[in-house]
Amino acid sequence: MCWKCDQPGGSRLDYLDELRGTITECGWAVQSIERDRLHPPRAYTVGLTPRGRPELVVTGLPPGKAGALLNSVAAHVLHADAPTAGEQIPLRGGPLIEIVEVTEPSAHLFTAIELYGGGVRAVQLVYADDRGHWPWDRGFRGGKGGQPVLGHRHAAADRSARSG
Repeated sequence: MCWKCDQPGGSRLDYLDELRGTITECGWAVQSIERDRLHPPRAYTVGLTPRGRPELVVTGLPPGKAGALLNSVAAHVLHADAPTAGEQIPLRGGPLIEIVEVTEPSAHLFTAIELYGGGVRAVQLVYADDRGHWPWDRGFRGGKGGQPVLGHRHAAADRSARSG
Protein backbone atom coordinates (compact mmCIF):
# COMPACT_ATOMS: atom_id res chain seq x y z
CA MET A 1 0.00 0.00 0.00
CA CYS A 2 1.16 3.56 -0.62
CA TRP A 3 2.20 6.09 2.02
CA LYS A 4 -0.83 8.29 1.27
CA CYS A 5 -3.17 5.32 1.83
CA ASP A 6 -1.41 4.41 5.10
CA GLN A 7 -1.46 8.06 6.27
CA PRO A 8 -4.88 9.38 5.17
CA GLY A 9 -4.44 12.58 7.19
CA GLY A 10 -0.87 13.14 6.05
CA SER A 11 0.11 15.97 3.75
CA ARG A 12 2.65 16.04 0.94
CA LEU A 13 4.97 17.97 3.29
CA ASP A 14 4.63 15.19 5.89
CA TYR A 15 5.58 12.66 3.23
CA LEU A 16 8.60 14.69 2.11
CA ASP A 17 9.73 15.06 5.74
CA GLU A 18 9.52 11.30 6.24
CA LEU A 19 11.39 10.76 2.96
CA ARG A 20 14.13 13.18 4.06
CA GLY A 21 14.47 11.18 7.28
CA THR A 22 14.89 7.95 5.32
CA ILE A 23 17.50 9.60 3.09
CA THR A 24 19.40 10.90 6.14
CA GLU A 25 19.32 7.48 7.79
CA CYS A 26 19.95 5.25 4.77
CA GLY A 27 21.61 7.50 2.17
CA TRP A 28 18.72 7.33 -0.29
CA ALA A 29 15.10 6.23 -0.58
CA VAL A 30 13.24 4.36 -3.31
CA GLN A 31 10.13 5.95 -4.79
CA SER A 32 7.79 3.49 -6.56
CA ILE A 33 5.01 4.29 -9.00
CA GLU A 34 2.51 1.50 -9.52
CA ARG A 35 1.33 0.24 -12.88
CA ASP A 36 -1.70 1.98 -14.31
CA ARG A 37 -3.78 1.21 -17.39
CA LEU A 38 -1.29 2.76 -19.79
CA HIS A 39 2.08 2.55 -18.05
CA PRO A 40 4.09 -0.22 -16.43
CA PRO A 41 5.48 0.35 -12.94
CA ARG A 42 8.67 2.31 -12.39
CA ALA A 43 10.83 3.08 -9.40
CA TYR A 44 13.72 5.43 -8.76
CA THR A 45 16.09 6.52 -6.06
CA VAL A 46 15.87 9.84 -4.26
CA GLY A 47 18.93 11.03 -2.37
CA LEU A 48 21.93 10.29 -4.59
CA THR A 49 21.89 13.79 -6.15
CA PRO A 50 23.36 15.62 -3.10
CA ARG A 51 26.17 13.05 -3.10
CA GLY A 52 27.15 13.96 -6.65
CA ARG A 53 25.69 10.80 -8.16
CA PRO A 54 22.88 10.33 -10.68
CA GLU A 55 19.58 9.01 -9.41
CA LEU A 56 18.78 5.46 -10.57
CA VAL A 57 15.60 4.41 -12.39
CA VAL A 58 14.13 1.06 -13.36
CA THR A 59 10.90 0.43 -15.30
CA GLY A 60 8.69 -2.61 -15.74
CA LEU A 61 9.51 -4.42 -12.48
CA PRO A 62 7.14 -4.92 -9.55
CA PRO A 63 7.99 -2.72 -6.53
CA GLY A 64 9.78 -5.42 -4.51
CA LYS A 65 12.12 -6.44 -7.33
CA ALA A 66 12.65 -2.83 -8.39
CA GLY A 67 13.52 -1.80 -4.83
CA ALA A 68 15.98 -4.67 -4.38
CA LEU A 69 17.73 -3.84 -7.67
CA LEU A 70 17.89 -0.10 -6.96
CA ASN A 71 19.09 -0.60 -3.38
CA SER A 72 21.83 -2.96 -4.49
CA VAL A 73 23.15 -0.66 -7.21
CA ALA A 74 22.76 2.51 -5.07
CA ALA A 75 24.84 0.97 -2.27
CA HIS A 76 27.58 0.22 -4.79
CA VAL A 77 27.36 3.65 -6.48
CA LEU A 78 27.98 5.48 -3.20
CA HIS A 79 31.34 3.72 -2.80
CA ALA A 80 32.51 3.51 -6.42
CA ASP A 81 32.39 5.43 -9.67
CA ALA A 82 28.90 6.12 -10.94
CA PRO A 83 27.91 3.90 -13.85
CA THR A 84 28.26 5.48 -17.28
CA ALA A 85 25.83 5.40 -20.17
CA GLY A 86 26.38 2.37 -22.39
CA GLU A 87 28.09 0.34 -19.67
CA GLN A 88 26.85 -3.24 -19.24
CA ILE A 89 27.05 -4.71 -15.75
CA PRO A 90 26.36 -8.35 -14.87
CA LEU A 91 24.84 -8.33 -11.39
CA ARG A 92 25.51 -11.17 -8.97
CA GLY A 93 22.35 -13.22 -8.71
CA GLY A 94 20.57 -10.81 -11.02
CA PRO A 95 20.18 -9.78 -14.60
CA LEU A 96 22.67 -8.18 -16.95
CA ILE A 97 21.90 -4.47 -16.97
CA GLU A 98 22.84 -1.70 -19.37
CA ILE A 99 23.08 1.91 -18.24
CA VAL A 100 21.04 4.43 -20.24
CA GLU A 101 21.16 8.17 -19.50
CA VAL A 102 17.61 9.39 -18.80
CA THR A 103 16.86 12.09 -21.36
CA GLU A 104 14.36 14.08 -19.30
CA PRO A 105 14.52 13.33 -15.54
CA SER A 106 11.87 15.97 -14.78
CA ALA A 107 9.31 13.89 -16.71
CA HIS A 108 9.88 10.79 -14.58
CA LEU A 109 11.50 11.57 -11.19
CA PHE A 110 8.92 13.93 -9.72
CA THR A 111 9.89 13.56 -6.07
CA ALA A 112 13.63 13.94 -6.72
CA ILE A 113 12.93 17.08 -8.77
CA GLU A 114 10.69 18.40 -6.00
CA LEU A 115 13.48 17.98 -3.44
CA TYR A 116 16.54 18.93 -5.51
CA GLY A 117 15.32 21.08 -8.40
CA GLY A 118 16.11 20.91 -12.08
CA GLY A 119 19.73 19.78 -11.74
CA VAL A 120 18.84 16.14 -11.14
CA ARG A 121 20.65 13.66 -13.40
CA ALA A 122 19.44 10.09 -13.75
CA VAL A 123 20.45 6.82 -15.35
CA GLN A 124 18.17 3.91 -16.08
CA LEU A 125 19.09 0.36 -15.20
CA VAL A 126 17.80 -1.43 -18.30
CA TYR A 127 17.75 -5.20 -17.82
CA ALA A 128 17.87 -8.10 -20.25
CA ASP A 129 15.10 -10.69 -20.16
CA ASP A 130 15.63 -14.33 -19.21
CA ARG A 131 16.86 -15.09 -22.75
CA GLY A 132 19.35 -12.20 -22.85
CA HIS A 133 17.18 -9.96 -25.04
CA TRP A 134 16.99 -6.21 -24.41
CA PRO A 135 13.86 -4.04 -24.76
CA TRP A 136 15.23 -2.77 -28.09
CA ASP A 137 15.68 -6.34 -29.39
CA ARG A 138 13.12 -8.27 -31.39
CA GLY A 139 11.64 -10.97 -29.15
CA PHE A 140 12.12 -9.17 -25.82
CA ARG A 141 9.83 -10.64 -23.14
CA GLY A 142 9.15 -7.80 -20.76
CA GLY A 143 5.87 -8.72 -19.16
CA LYS A 144 2.72 -6.65 -19.19
CA GLY A 145 3.56 -3.17 -20.43
CA GLY A 146 7.17 -4.02 -21.25
CA GLN A 147 10.16 -2.02 -20.08
CA PRO A 148 10.05 1.55 -21.42
CA VAL A 149 13.52 2.97 -22.02
CA LEU A 150 13.68 6.61 -20.88
CA GLY A 151 16.68 7.69 -22.96
CA HIS A 152 18.85 6.80 -25.93
CA ARG A 153 21.40 4.04 -25.69
CA HIS A 154 25.01 4.60 -26.61
CA ALA A 155 26.71 2.84 -29.52
CA ALA A 156 27.93 -0.70 -28.83
CA ALA A 157 31.55 0.45 -29.23
CA ASP A 158 31.09 2.66 -26.17
CA ARG A 159 29.98 -0.21 -23.91
CA SER A 160 32.12 -2.25 -21.58
CA ALA A 161 31.29 -4.96 -19.07
CA ARG A 162 32.35 -5.14 -15.44
CA SER A 163 31.27 -7.39 -12.64
CA GLY A 164 29.09 -5.99 -9.90
